[in-house]
Amino acid sequence: MPKMKTKRGAAKRLKKTGTGRLKRAGGWKQHKLEGKHPKRRRRLRKNKMVAKADEARLKVLVPYL
Repeated sequence: MPKMKTKRGAAKRLKKTGTGRLKRAGGWKQHKLEGKHPKRRRRLRKNKMVAKADEARLKVLVPYL
């Protein structure tokens, strides 16, 4: 059986946690930041977990992560 290919775009955007779940960066932090409250900007720095519903679909994209 040949090796599976990793989707490189997904590999750059996803990291695996110690428990095997996937984490991702959040959006809404690229521009127009002066219109957002500082508390909101601080909260947007943090990474988010991939939703349970999407996790199986995304693990196929990064089999060796």
